[in-house]
Amino acid sequence: MIDAPAQQKLLAAIAQGKDSATLSYSGVVPSDGFYVPPTIFTDVPPDHPLAQEELFGPVLAVIKADTFDQALAIANNTPYALTGGLYSRTPSHIQRAYQDFEVGNLYINRGITGALVDRQPFGGFKLSGIGSKAGGKDYLLQFLEPRTVTENTQRQGFAPLDALESPHD
Repeated sequence: MIDAPAQQKLLAAIAQGKDSATLSYSGVVPSDGFYVPPTIFTDVPPDHPLAQEELFGPVLAVIKADTFDQALAIANNTPYALTGGLYSRTPSHIQRAYQDFEVGNLYINRGITGALVDRQPFGGFKLSGIGSKAGGKDYLLQFLEPRTVTENTQRQGFAPLDALESPHD
């Protein structure tokens, strides 16, 4: 991890996960530095912090769904929406993911990391961003501050420039 606070946050999440999910794997890491062991939890409830919080580190929460509809509902019921992925050979599932999977970047039948700038712009919505894509065609526009000014010129007794000039000038 980048520093001690980041390490402690992830270790606290792992400790919390041990209380209400099944610890399926925990790796070994060196004791010096800010390492966090690769950790896999199974039987994670969909509303558990492991499933609802953004954890940037080697922690995987496995959530069981009985149907595709339930899986999509679980995925969409998080406050984050950066990236989602689907592996499927079922055309109707792929179409549903296109239409209903609420993520900024949807990857189908491929890994969900490694977006290529100018080919696969990167960005999300909900608590994962404002929807603008880093590397996308509209990327620079997000740095602008749109401004609109309207004025009721009749209210100030507007006189056109032509009216101020005398016909003899």
